[in-house]
Amino acid sequence: MLTWPGSDGPDLLVDDGGDATLIIHEGVKFEREYAKSGTLPDADKFDNKEYKQIIRIINQTILHEDAQKWTKMAAKLVGVSEETTTGVHRLVQMAKKGELLIRAINVNDSVTKAKFDNIYGCRHSLPDGLMRATDVMIAGKKVVILGYGDVGKGCASAMKACGARVVVTEVDPICALQACMEGYEVKRIESVLSTADIYITATGNKGIIMASHMAQMKNNAIVGNIGHFDNEIDMEGLENYPGIKRVNIKPQVDKFEFPDGHSVIILAEGRLMNLGCATGHPSFVMSNSFTN
Repeated sequence: MLTWPGSDGPDLLVDDGGDATLIIHEGVKFEREYAKSGTLPDADKFDNKEYKQIIRIINQTILHEDAQKWTKMAAKLVGVSEETTTGVHRLVQMAKKGELLIRAINVNDSVTKAKFDNIYGCRHSLPDGLMRATDVMIAGKKVVILGYGDVGKGCASAMKACGARVVVTEVDPICALQACMEGYEVKRIESVLSTADIYITATGNKGIIMASHMAQMKNNAIVGNIGHFDNEIDMEGLENYPGIKRVNIKPQVDKFEFPDGHSVIILAEGRLMNLGCATGHPSFVMSNSFTN
């Protein structure tokens, strides 16, 4: 996607999550290291599966294509626009460290994106993904929304409208108070593990639902993620849990059975369930983002 004949690469990136930006920057970093010491990064030293693939691609381009491929691409690149909350967080971190090589436009923080796409897009696509994946009756279920930012607000609203009993977990006191004043229970995840039916992560951070949490959930609890990255749910810990059995129910829906006999149902392997199990946000609300 980033490579075509007669050019070193694109002039502009329209990125969604910072993945293209990441591979270019990591490519530059490891090309410099290779030019300096002749060493290549070892993919086995990294835990994240997606990052392992980035390392694999970079090693392949250094050895078999052009040892300066990503450096040339970065030099040609004028800038990037970033559409997601998590992608912008990544850009900010890179800029603070002095590692950002290109100009970056923050589309996410435009009100026509964050206040529409994040809230109303998720309000539409969360129940769509849940019902396509599981056909579960949402009414009456206890649904835990982990995170009450703009995405969490849309998710909680959707579940409440479907008749669910909604619980919110939130570390930010202002967002937690907002959830409380909307009528949601605000609790720690540990206090609802034995009673909740559906869990949706919506934070954009890592390690929100761990394997140790899922080991304590009620039988056939549904676990999904609508935050950007796939590490909000501890999939590595779950897949490597002693004695765990994985049963694929259908594409993007897996049941993990613990040694004690109880199971959890994981949507989209911990990735974005509204994209993996449905078709994401409607084009109308997305157009609010891309007008920027």
